[in-house]
Amino acid sequence: MNYADIKQYDVANGPGVRVSLFVSGCSHRCEGCFNPETWDFEYGEAFTQQTIQTILDYLQPSYVKGLTLLGGDPMEPSNQKALLPLLRKVKELYPQKDVWCFTGYDFERDIIQKWLGRPETKEFLAYIDVLVDGEFILEQKNVNLRFKGSENQRTILVGESLAQGKTILWDDKTD
Repeated sequence: MNYADIKQYDVANGPGVRVSLFVSGCSHRCEGCFNPETWDFEYGEAFTQQTIQTILDYLQPSYVKGLTLLGGDPMEPSNQKALLPLLRKVKELYPQKDVWCFTGYDFERDIIQKWLGRPETKEFLAYIDVLVDGEFILEQKNVNLRFKGSENQRTILVGESLAQGKTILWDDKTD
């Protein structure tokens, strides 16, 4: 897997100060995408053990609330597999920090119905606290949404949704 960028201090892609990893590779190709260069799976730099260590180091300060994965699309099957070593270490070293993931895939239709049977997807979701799902739709763009770009996108509590067998939305008033 390649990645486009790492933001050491990000306040736009989840609550609090976060470390954000922008992965490369996205098959959605949404019109109006803010990061079209990341559609290419070969864009950017190779995601290596050193990249993982850099992210882990950036997460160390107590004021850093968590990690955000976006891109590109972290839920692309090849990206899921490549990100698992990072996610394992984040949860091992920083269990108190949350992990957010942005994807163009639909939580129920694509992730639960099609992929949940894949071992990589099941493990990947076990490390994700909040998932922002849905393709960006230019006609539904709304700059007033918190942590989303278009009206169709949802902010989902992954663990709670899997445990209850229904989609539970994150309430930004409680965070």
